[in-house]
Amino acid sequence: MMWILLILLAILVVLGMWGVGIFNGLVVARNAFKNAFAQIDVQLQRRFDLIPNLVETVKGYLSHERGTLEAVIAARGAAMNGLQAAKASPGDPAAMAELANSQGVLNGALGRLMAVAEAYPDLKANQNMMQLTEELTSTENKVAFARQAFNDSVMSYNNKREVFPSSIFAGMFNFQPAALLEIPAADQAQVRAAPKVQF
Repeated sequence: MMWILLILLAILVVLGMWGVGIFNGLVVARNAFKNAFAQIDVQLQRRFDLIPNLVETVKGYLSHERGTLEAVIAARGAAMNGLQAAKASPGDPAAMAELANSQGVLNGALGRLMAVAEAYPDLKANQNMMQLTEELTSTENKVAFARQAFNDSVMSYNNKREVFPSSIFAGMFNFQPAALLEIPAADQAQVRAAPKVQF
């Protein structure tokens, strides 16, 4: 009789440790995608910090393009608000969609600003403009890498919460699915297009 109790107790301990392991795995995966989002936050903040300098640099050259400059500033504000909403709940589908949309609007406004700036050779040759453009390009690359790392972490978390038996624990302990940070629809064609080289 004592052996049966010991065996049952051992089985319960093993099952308990197994359940704790599954729960901890879900927590680790959730924390991993939240940390990956923090890296996106760092790069987007860097991008937001560069934009006022860029606007100030081009302001003297593009004084009659006030609408373009105001559009960039407004888009920056909207993108910052989108980031704040996403920071409050990384992985939330509505927050990720808002962030992606606001970043798309900012990308469009910056693209228009750069297109207008191309028409001014003195501005293109300006040392500050060249440095800011280079920093902005570098930051855009870092944002893309951070988005990829975040999406990989989200996929790993979602896979972990959907497979059996983790799905049981995910449902019991309210581990919600996380949403990817998609490239805004307006930017997808540009990102996927092959670069054109001219000599």
